[in-house]
Amino acid sequence: MTVTYLDVLAAAERVRGVVNRTPVFTSRALNSHVGVEVFFKGEHLQRTGSFKFRGAYNALTLLDRAAKKRGVVAFSSGNHAQGLAYAAKLLGIPAVICMPSDAPKVKLEATAGYGAEIVRYDRFTQDREQVANEIASARGLTLIPPYDHPHIIAGQGTAALELCEEVPDLDVLFVPVGGGGLIAGSALAAHGTQPGIRVYGVEPHNAADTHASFRKGERVKIDPPDTLADGLRITIPGRITFPIVQQSVHDIITVTEPEIVMGTRYVIERLKQVIEPSAGTGPGAVLSGKIPDGVKRLGVILCGGNIEPQVLAAIMADG
Repeated sequence: MTVTYLDVLAAAERVRGVVNRTPVFTSRALNSHVGVEVFFKGEHLQRTGSFKFRGAYNALTLLDRAAKKRGVVAFSSGNHAQGLAYAAKLLGIPAVICMPSDAPKVKLEATAGYGAEIVRYDRFTQDREQVANEIASARGLTLIPPYDHPHIIAGQGTAALELCEEVPDLDVLFVPVGGGGLIAGSALAAHGTQPGIRVYGVEPHNAADTHASFRKGERVKIDPPDTLADGLRITIPGRITFPIVQQSVHDIITVTEPEIVMGTRYVIERLKQVIEPSAGTGPGAVLSGKIPDGVKRLGVILCGGNIEPQVLAAIMADG
């Protein structure tokens, strides 16, 4: 179940020509304000609106013919759901997606639009993994989890791989943290490409399970969190992702809800790029003075852009 830099390189070849090689954005005004060169990797412009398509496509291509014919099942609040549904559509694989009843409407509609069957559950009273496992068992489907899977991790790492290839000599990389698939893959990719880089996770203060786990040295479970960053509402880090985080990530930074709003709004207003609050965590950390000392060149992954219209309106009206 281990994942290596070589797995990320293999995934990059597998997804080449299918995933978008997303652009890198900079802002002279921001660089002047914070005194650091900041490079944003625009995964909000990825197919299905987030980095999740990378891991989903990589994982599905590695299924054997019989598994592809039977189909797959997944659980997700939205971005993995969309990524997997679209990857399955491209590969002709039936897909069932378990989504929480309070998942953003825009993500629910997009997932259904890609042809997946949607099964709803209550994230406060039901265990999403159990719901998906029961469906997998009853129908003979292959479970493709949102982050805790070696092929998912390797696929997600291709975003950071592209950034590090395009922008040499980064001192630090900021990566949003949910279950840990993106940061685990990113850390492997970044260290393989630029060995001296330091990778930091950025996590909502209200959903700081990885921060608590990192400090304690073991996986810590929290209550279902309440945060605007709906893609990062995870209660415990992954079994596979967390050991990689422990070994390869320098530290976990937390950001408050106002800082997430500030980061999201800044990118929308100044870079003219519409991102979701989960992607606003990194910019929020930059703007709130949480850049480590001695950093000259900083990479930030903008993980997605699937934002509800009413949330977007509230963020732009805030302040």
